[in-house]
This record gives sequence, C-alpha cells and structure tokens, in this order.
Amino acid sequence: MGARFGAGVIALLTGLVASLEPDRCIIDVNGVGYLVQASTRTLAALPAPPAAARVLVETVVREDAILLFGFADPGERDWFRLLTTVQGVGAKVALGILSALSAAELAGAIAAADRGALTRAPGVGPKLAIRLLTELRDKAGAMPTGGMPGLPQPVPATGLAADALSALANLGYRRAEAQPVVERALAAAGDGATLDRLLRASLRDLVK
Repeated sequence: MGARFGAGVIALLTGLVASLEPDRCIIDVNGVGYLVQASTRTLAALPAPPAAARVLVETVVREDAILLFGFADPGERDWFRLLTTVQGVGAKVALGILSALSAAELAGAIAAADRGALTRAPGVGPKLAIRLLTELRDKAGAMPTGGMPGLPQPVPATGLAADALSALANLGYRRAEAQPVVERALAAAGDGATLDRLLRASLRDLVK
C-alpha cells in the first residue's frame, strides 16, 4: 500500500526548534520531539535553536511509518499538495522542487513550459519535468506565488558568512541550501570563526 496523506492527523506544531539539519528539523513540543522534513526554504526561515517556532504540517501515513513534512506558510504547503498529485512525485521530490524553486519561480516555469528550470530540482529528470508541465499547466495560475509571512526571513549574510556562501555557490550549492548550514557553523565556531573553519564545517554538513 502506498503512502496516504492524513488531513487531520497533525496539521500544526508550535514549540522550540531543538535542532536543524540540511533537510529536516526537530520541533520540541512540551518535551516531545517531532522530526519534521522540510524544504531548504522553510529550514532557512526557522530561527536558530532553541527559539520558538510555528510550523504547518502535512502528515503522511505509511504502513511502516508516520512522516511529518513542515512548511513555513500555507502557500508552500499548497504547492506541496499539488506537486504530489503528479504521478512520480513523492514527498521527497516535492520538497526538492520547493527547495530548488521559489513559488514564483515554479509558477513561472510551468507557465513558460520551462523544462530546464524544473530539472534543476533533485529527482526531476526530463520525463518527469514534461509530466509536471502537462499536468499542472492549467492549475499553476491559481497557486500562491508570495513569500513566507509566517516566519522571519533569513538575515542577509555579511562578513565571513557572505564569503563562505560565495565559496559554496562556486562549488554548486544553492544559497537557500547553504545559508542555514553556514549560520549554524558560524554560531558553533563563535569567536574562533575563520573562513576555512566555516567552509570545512559547512561542507561536512552539506555532504551528509
């Protein structure tokens, strides 16, 4: 039996950010830690642990597990739901698409039939990109394209963080993917932070 989405299982988590990883986080709600998978955009919008956060949740129930997928705003969750209606697009691929493309970029790519833009997302090859364009062409226009009002946006990087992000971009990492990793490495390094140390710590995190 395949996965099914539980509309009324867990829809919202409000608690403390216990940890942040490249593709997931743990939200501590009154001492219970919920493992939540999310796009890099949502993870970048979350505050550093142990700050409070509010995350919208889509619950996927499988025979062997109950998986939680988190979103910073309803628009991203709506896109996730729409993307997963397409054959071949599971939750992981949908998050990859939402990490690679903003809502506006995604809507624009579908409207322009830009197959190349969609294949930037991990797990999306030419055939799946064509299927996405075909099945979502008439639906994308009604989808939200704004930002994430529910959480503060990442502060623009400066100094060492900006240098580290520039170096990681040259290595092929997207800013939305790299910025939360660099910020965590910078916080961990404290006063001893150097560009070399930031890059080494960030790369260890990114290649996991």
